[in-house]
Parts: sequence; structure tokens; C-alpha cells
Amino acid sequence: MASNRGKGKGTKGSKGVLEEEESVLKRVNAWTNWTLKKAKGIAHYGFIPLVIIIGMNSEPKPHLYQLLTPV
Repeated sequence: MASNRGKGKGTKGSKGVLEEEESVLKRVNAWTNWTLKKAKGIAHYGFIPLVIIIGMNSEPKPHLYQLLTPV
């Protein structure tokens, strides 16, 4: 069975680097999750208003009720 003990020199310095890398990965993962949650909310609640705004700026200019009613 393999031993989990370090082999001589260099084990103390590498442990700090691993902890620092794990910390950076955790921060990046948390930031990514936060960003994706915000993007999901923006996309979810902003899609229909975006379609209405684009529709109202097109030619010919329809009224709001023409955009919202199926014809």
C-alpha cells in the first residue's frame, strides 16, 4: 500500500501553494456561479421587454397593443 508521507525536502512549500490554488479556484467558482445566476435573471426577465423595444423601433411603427396581441 502506498504511503501518504512526503519524501524529504520540499513538502512544506508545496502545501502552501496547493492551498492557495484551491482558494483561487473556490473564488473563481463562486464568482462564476454568481455571474451565471445574474445573467439567468437578466435573460429571463429582460427578453420580452427587449422584443417589445425592438418591435417598437421597427418600420412600420406599430402601437403597443399591436405588438402584444396575436394577429
